[in-house]
Amino acid sequence: MKILIIGFGSIGKRHYDILSKFKNSKIDVVSKQRIHNINIFTSLEDIDNLNIYDYFIIASETIKHFKQLKYIISKVDNNKILVEKPLFSNFETLDIKNNSVFVAYNLRFHPVLNKIYQLIKNETIYFANIICGQYLPTWRNNRDYRESYSSSLKKGGGVLRDLSHELDYTTWLFGNLSNFEYINAKVSDLEISSDDIFSMIGITENKIIVNLTVDYISKKAIRELIIHTKNKTLKVDIINNSIIEYNKKGNESHIKLQQKKSNYTYKQMHKNILFENGNRLASFQDGFNIVKMFEKIKFMESI
Repeated sequence: MKILIIGFGSIGKRHYDILSKFKNSKIDVVSKQRIHNINIFTSLEDIDNLNIYDYFIIASETIKHFKQLKYIISKVDNNKILVEKPLFSNFETLDIKNNSVFVAYNLRFHPVLNKIYQLIKNETIYFANIICGQYLPTWRNNRDYRESYSSSLKKGGGVLRDLSHELDYTTWLFGNLSNFEYINAKVSDLEISSDDIFSMIGITENKIIVNLTVDYISKKAIRELIIHTKNKTLKVDIINNSIIEYNKKGNESHIKLQQKKSNYTYKQMHKNILFENGNRLASFQDGFNIVKMFEKIKFMESI
């Protein structure tokens, strides 16, 4: 299996480490870095024949995704392509021909979210509250947050795009948003040009009210949901792999799921694409719908 990874930052290296352990995998990388024992191309255009690859992974800065995906699609057909989230930084249309294009919203493979998917599929859901936050300076070890793409709006960074996982699993669990109001702004003293908080309330096509907030300012990492249904309330902690279920009498039951290794969801995502039909992953259209949401949301430098 011949694989091409475009971009070799932290996420590109993660994909490389995981896929290099797959049987019979041979991986090339597009990067301006010099990396020992890896076959490197400095650009996509340096590769004579892209049709030798069975699987492409676009793991570059968000601002480069559209141009790179468009180039690959112009050269190959009926191939598998994974684009890191979000799909694009801005609204762009693209004919993907017969290629199978997926967006790397790997949290769809998280054990807690899969358990929640099963627990609510036959429930009448009234309301969901989703919150996710982590202090940007402590997010990535040994790297100045001011030098990361997250800090730069021009490079496609910002909390709305960085934590669009929450938008994806919200629509996956509850349906596409049909209407919403929002605040998207920079409110902190972080030395960044991008947004550090996004908060919205809306209603889905399934008539579920959703309240969602993501931020770069939380000093304690948090990734939680509260879901109210006709019969129960669910309190979900994704970081700690736990679910508390409350019935109408207020009685509670606890579900604690086994902690998985950090690469687990990525590995399951690649397996689903390569050896199944990719049916559990975010499709090109799913990713495109989130990009269309971006177009409706205007960034306020201050409030």
